[in-house]
Amino acid sequence: MTHEKRLHDISDRMWALLEPCLPGRPGACGCVAQDNRRFINAVIWILRTGAPWRDLPPEYGDWKNTHRRFCRWRDKGIWAKLFNMFVQDPDFEWLMF
Repeated sequence: MTHEKRLHDISDRMWALLEPCLPGRPGACGCVAQDNRRFINAVIWILRTGAPWRDLPPEYGDWKNTHRRFCRWRDKGIWAKLFNMFVQDPDFEWLMF
C-alpha cells in the first residue's frame, strides 16, 4: 500500500542510504519484509510526534503489528546496529530523522 508523503517521512536520499542496511530486504537472508520504508516511516512518526502506538495513522499499517516489529528489532539489536553505523557519518541529520 502506498500513501501520500507525510511531513515526518524520510527523504528519498535518506532511504537510499538506509535501505541496504535493513533486514528483510530482497536478497538478504530470511523473509522479505512487506514494506520496510513504510515501517521506518511509522517508527519515525511515533518518535517525532510522541504519540502512543495506538494513534499511528492507518496508512502506516496496523499499530499492533508495527509495535511488535519495532520490539523485535529492538530485541535483536537492529536499532542499535543502525545507530552505530550512522552515528559516525558527519551528516548528523541521521540522528534526527
